[in-house]
Amino acid sequence: MSINAVAHLNFHGQAREALEFYRSVFDGKATLATYGDFGMPAGLPDAEKVVFGQVVADNGFRVMAYDVPGESIPVAQGASTTRRENGTTITEQPFFLSVRGETVDEVTEYWNRLAEGATVIEAFGPAPWAPAFGMLTDRFGVTWILDVAAGYSQS
Repeated sequence: MSINAVAHLNFHGQAREALEFYRSVFDGKATLATYGDFGMPAGLPDAEKVVFGQVVADNGFRVMAYDVPGESIPVAQGASTTRRENGTTITEQPFFLSVRGETVDEVTEYWNRLAEGATVIEAFGPAPWAPAFGMLTDRFGVTWILDVAAGYSQS
Protein backbone atom coordinates (compact mmCIF):
# COMPACT_ATOMS: atom_id res chain seq x y z
CA MET A 1 0.00 0.00 0.00
CA SER A 2 1.22 3.50 -0.73
CA ILE A 3 -0.13 6.94 0.11
CA ASN A 4 0.90 10.47 -0.67
CA ALA A 5 0.25 13.76 1.08
CA VAL A 6 -0.98 16.60 -1.09
CA ALA A 7 -1.21 20.22 0.00
CA HIS A 8 -4.81 21.47 -0.01
CA LEU A 9 -4.89 25.27 -0.19
CA ASN A 10 -7.84 27.27 1.12
CA PHE A 11 -8.70 30.48 -0.69
CA HIS A 12 -11.39 33.13 -0.32
CA GLY A 13 -12.40 33.66 -3.93
CA GLN A 14 -9.02 33.16 -5.65
CA ALA A 15 -8.89 29.35 -6.06
CA ARG A 16 -9.70 29.33 -9.79
CA GLU A 17 -7.06 31.96 -10.58
CA ALA A 18 -4.47 30.29 -8.31
CA LEU A 19 -5.04 26.84 -9.82
CA GLU A 20 -4.70 28.22 -13.34
CA PHE A 21 -1.48 29.98 -12.32
CA TYR A 22 -0.02 26.80 -10.76
CA ARG A 23 -1.08 24.83 -13.84
CA SER A 24 0.92 27.21 -16.03
CA VAL A 25 3.95 27.25 -13.70
CA PHE A 26 4.26 23.47 -13.40
CA ASP A 27 2.93 22.47 -16.85
CA GLY A 28 0.10 20.50 -15.30
CA LYS A 29 -3.55 19.81 -15.88
CA ALA A 30 -6.17 21.62 -13.80
CA THR A 31 -9.45 20.05 -12.78
CA LEU A 32 -12.11 21.96 -10.90
CA ALA A 33 -15.74 21.86 -9.89
CA THR A 34 -17.85 24.70 -8.55
CA TYR A 35 -20.41 24.78 -5.78
CA GLY A 36 -22.96 25.19 -8.59
CA ASP A 37 -21.75 21.96 -10.19
CA PHE A 38 -22.72 20.24 -6.94
CA GLY A 39 -26.21 21.70 -6.81
CA MET A 40 -25.95 25.20 -5.39
CA PRO A 41 -28.50 27.32 -7.25
CA ALA A 42 -27.10 29.64 -9.89
CA GLY A 43 -27.13 33.25 -8.83
CA LEU A 44 -26.04 32.62 -5.25
CA PRO A 45 -22.74 34.37 -4.42
CA ASP A 46 -20.73 31.16 -3.97
CA ALA A 47 -22.16 29.17 -6.90
CA GLU A 48 -19.21 29.93 -9.21
CA LYS A 49 -16.53 29.47 -6.55
CA VAL A 50 -14.36 26.36 -6.54
CA VAL A 51 -15.50 23.56 -4.22
CA PHE A 52 -12.87 21.12 -5.53
CA GLY A 53 -9.80 21.85 -7.60
CA GLN A 54 -6.45 20.32 -8.28
CA VAL A 55 -3.42 20.57 -10.52
CA VAL A 56 -1.52 17.42 -11.42
CA ALA A 57 1.62 17.47 -13.56
CA ASP A 58 3.65 14.67 -15.15
CA ASN A 59 6.74 15.94 -13.26
CA GLY A 60 5.16 14.87 -9.94
CA PHE A 61 3.76 18.23 -8.87
CA ARG A 62 0.30 18.08 -7.30
CA VAL A 63 -1.75 20.58 -5.32
CA MET A 64 -5.41 20.86 -4.37
CA ALA A 65 -7.46 23.97 -3.58
CA TYR A 66 -10.92 25.31 -2.93
CA ASP A 67 -12.72 28.52 -2.00
CA VAL A 68 -13.98 28.78 1.56
CA PRO A 69 -17.68 29.70 1.32
CA GLY A 70 -18.55 33.27 2.20
CA GLU A 71 -17.13 36.66 1.48
CA SER A 72 -14.23 36.88 -0.95
CA ILE A 73 -11.23 38.38 0.83
CA PRO A 74 -8.43 40.04 -1.13
CA VAL A 75 -5.12 38.26 -0.61
CA ALA A 76 -3.42 41.30 0.90
CA GLN A 77 -5.87 41.32 3.83
CA GLY A 78 -5.50 37.65 4.69
CA ALA A 79 -1.85 37.02 3.85
CA SER A 80 0.63 36.29 6.62
CA THR A 81 4.04 37.87 6.49
CA THR A 82 7.24 35.90 6.18
CA ARG A 83 10.64 37.52 6.22
CA ARG A 84 14.31 36.82 6.76
CA GLU A 85 16.12 38.40 9.72
CA ASN A 86 19.69 37.73 10.77
CA GLY A 87 19.84 34.52 8.76
CA THR A 88 16.56 33.12 10.13
CA THR A 89 13.04 32.90 8.75
CA ILE A 90 10.35 34.70 10.76
CA THR A 91 6.75 33.74 9.92
CA GLU A 92 3.19 33.45 11.19
CA GLN A 93 2.28 30.87 8.54
CA PRO A 94 1.64 27.28 9.65
CA PHE A 95 3.30 25.80 6.53
CA PHE A 96 5.28 26.49 3.35
CA LEU A 97 5.10 24.55 0.09
CA SER A 98 8.41 23.03 -0.96
CA VAL A 99 9.43 22.21 -4.52
CA ARG A 100 12.68 20.31 -4.88
CA GLY A 101 14.25 19.43 -8.20
CA GLU A 102 17.32 17.65 -9.45
CA THR A 103 19.05 20.49 -11.35
CA VAL A 104 19.49 24.22 -10.92
CA ASP A 105 18.24 24.80 -14.47
CA GLU A 106 15.04 22.85 -13.83
CA VAL A 107 14.21 24.62 -10.57
CA THR A 108 15.20 28.05 -11.95
CA GLU A 109 12.39 27.76 -14.52
CA TYR A 110 9.81 27.13 -11.78
CA TRP A 111 11.25 29.93 -9.66
CA ASN A 112 11.01 32.43 -12.51
CA ARG A 113 7.37 31.50 -13.17
CA LEU A 114 6.30 31.54 -9.51
CA ALA A 115 8.10 34.86 -8.97
CA GLU A 116 5.68 36.72 -11.28
CA GLY A 117 3.87 39.09 -8.92
CA ALA A 118 5.51 37.48 -5.87
CA THR A 119 7.36 38.91 -2.90
CA VAL A 120 10.85 37.43 -2.83
CA ILE A 121 11.89 36.54 0.71
CA GLU A 122 15.27 35.08 -0.24
CA ALA A 123 16.57 35.27 -3.79
CA PHE A 124 17.13 31.98 -5.60
CA GLY A 125 20.81 31.06 -5.66
CA PRO A 126 23.55 28.94 -4.12
CA ALA A 127 23.18 28.11 -0.42
CA PRO A 128 25.48 26.35 2.05
CA TRP A 129 23.09 23.35 2.20
CA ALA A 130 22.01 23.14 -1.45
CA PRO A 131 23.22 23.97 -4.97
CA ALA A 132 20.33 26.49 -5.09
CA PHE A 133 17.64 27.69 -2.70
CA GLY A 134 15.06 30.48 -2.67
CA MET A 135 11.90 31.51 -0.84
CA LEU A 136 8.99 33.65 -2.02
CA THR A 137 5.37 34.41 -1.26
CA ASP A 138 3.34 34.22 -4.46
CA ARG A 139 0.61 36.66 -5.48
CA PHE A 140 -1.98 34.44 -3.73
CA GLY A 141 -0.26 34.62 -0.34
CA VAL A 142 1.28 31.11 -0.50
CA THR A 143 4.92 30.87 0.60
CA TRP A 144 7.12 28.54 -1.43
CA ILE A 145 10.59 27.13 -0.85
CA LEU A 146 12.35 26.03 -4.02
CA ASP A 147 15.64 24.18 -3.92
CA VAL A 148 17.90 21.70 -5.61
CA ALA A 149 18.58 18.57 -3.59
CA ALA A 150 22.15 18.31 -2.37
CA GLY A 151 24.14 15.80 -4.34
CA TYR A 152 22.41 16.58 -7.64
CA SER A 153 23.98 18.27 -10.64
CA GLN A 154 24.08 22.03 -11.03
CA SER A 155 22.97 21.97 -14.67
